[in-house]
Amino acid sequence: MTTPATALQSLNLTELADQLASGRITSMQLVEEALAAIEAPGGEGGSCFIQVHAERSRAEAAHVDAQRRAGQLLPVLAGIPVSLKDLFDEAGVTTLGGSRAMVGEPAATQDSPVVTRLREAGAILIGRTNMVEFAYSGLGVNPHYGTPLSVFDRASGRIPGGSTSGGAISVSDGMAAAAIGSDTGGSLRIPAALNGLVGFKPTQRRIPLDHVMPLATSFDSAGAIGRTVQDCALLDAILAGETPSDFQSLSLSSLRLAVPRAYFLDDLSPDVASAFARALSRLSAAGATIVELEMPEFAATPDINPRGMVTAVEAYAFHRDLIERKADLYDPRVLGRIRTGAPVLAADYAHRLNLRRAYIAAVNRAAAGFDAMLMPTTPDTAPTIAEVTASDEAYYRFNGRMLRNPSAVNSFDGCALSVPCHEADKAPVGLMIAGCAGTDAHILAVGGAIESVVA
Repeated sequence: MTTPATALQSLNLTELADQLASGRITSMQLVEEALAAIEAPGGEGGSCFIQVHAERSRAEAAHVDAQRRAGQLLPVLAGIPVSLKDLFDEAGVTTLGGSRAMVGEPAATQDSPVVTRLREAGAILIGRTNMVEFAYSGLGVNPHYGTPLSVFDRASGRIPGGSTSGGAISVSDGMAAAAIGSDTGGSLRIPAALNGLVGFKPTQRRIPLDHVMPLATSFDSAGAIGRTVQDCALLDAILAGETPSDFQSLSLSSLRLAVPRAYFLDDLSPDVASAFARALSRLSAAGATIVELEMPEFAATPDINPRGMVTAVEAYAFHRDLIERKADLYDPRVLGRIRTGAPVLAADYAHRLNLRRAYIAAVNRAAAGFDAMLMPTTPDTAPTIAEVTASDEAYYRFNGRMLRNPSAVNSFDGCALSVPCHEADKAPVGLMIAGCAGTDAHILAVGGAIESVVA
């Protein structure tokens, strides 16, 4: 017998806010729902969260409910539980980054701006979610704190996608209404795609990254995973320090959408290829103009960050001292990748940054005249944990596959949504809706038009 969906599993942020405002549900009820899901025997809570703020969340919920009963005007997220990836600083808490190596390191002395803005918007930060150690993989596997299972085919034990693994499963399983995470090469969009959720990677400079543990400063960004594009638009405005406005989708008949054939469509698995073709067909039938073209500029994508060279250099710069003290506490696969940055020459690193500047300009020119570019978020559906951890070769091969498409957006400094486009009861597949830097609001409005047609 199927357990009925809870409010956190069935309602988006706007619907939850309306229910709270009308008194049909209380913040305490939502917090208790979230905590019950986290603590459910046989559930994924233990591997989703590294730290749960149970008592603080209950106290905050009680305070919000009292304010609401008193008729006070409350901010948009007041009383709604949201999860936080374990790389955003909270004052008094040691940011672990999903690693044992950070245990015992000094606690943060102040909140990151992301945390400050969420609290000002009234969100209740229910806890800190598990992740790939130091955000260094798109698979979601963590040998220290466990690996939460994908929402699809749990009996087979499939990867959740990473690195915002715990964040995605916290949303799918009703442990939070939305999740805040990071995206350096797909870390929001991959787990969203593999779990039938919506993830948004904003233009890098849009969300402040102060007091956020870095992976690669050239590519890091912060954003959200939610149930709908509207959820991501609301959270994006809050994280950017803007006043949220009513979400407006665009008309599909007004949209001109590019489908790059180069790079993104190579060697797709059958399920992904089928779901992507179905999405394009549905969009075309609904009135959107779909333009398939080569866009050869994307063929240069692997040259911008070859085998993760730029990422490794920037990661090593951050980790060098910690590695000297605690290398034995790292996940060996993460440690090995970070160490590849140590011998890279400064001239080689600078050369890649120069290539990236030219690449960004070329992509901007190619994308001009289109409302967005469409491609599969990942070329594969979620493999099993057993498959990806069978050997180092398998791990790096699957990881490269997962990162291939979404990391291109980080390379051209763009913004992108992943929205579900698979058939019911099939393995989740994400449709990526991408644009160039600074087009965030437009991409979200395009995504709002697309999501109801492709699902």
